[in-house]
Amino acid sequence: MTLRREAFLDHVKERGEYGTVDEAERAARVVLALLGAHLVGEVRALLAARLPDEFALILLNPLQSAEPLPPERFVRATAAWIEGATEQTATWDVSAVLSTAADAAGDDLLGQILLQLPAGYDLLFGRLQPT
Repeated sequence: MTLRREAFLDHVKERGEYGTVDEAERAARVVLALLGAHLVGEVRALLAARLPDEFALILLNPLQSAEPLPPERFVRATAAWIEGATEQTATWDVSAVLSTAADAAGDDLLGQILLQLPAGYDLLFGRLQPT
């Protein structure tokens, strides 16, 4: 089921403890653009189908990445794209957005997403995977 834009942003705002919806939206745009560069094919399309249209388009038209970034570098890249962000605040941003995306995706699709990403992303999605 696709989340409405307002519901998606409300979840991100709450999880990220942002003062405004604009802050939540800024984080969502950056994180989903970076995530889209790491996902391919049907998995990316299935996740996009569960996101609000505006964010689905961002996921489907990602920022370019030469290689899959390990979680630490993904957080650093997020910090670089969000004005005034630090690695610590970017970790918060990434977790707020990805945990909301994980809820929208559901467990089966999230499992497929995690297979396309380097080890350690389960924590960013707020879902510790057994080793």
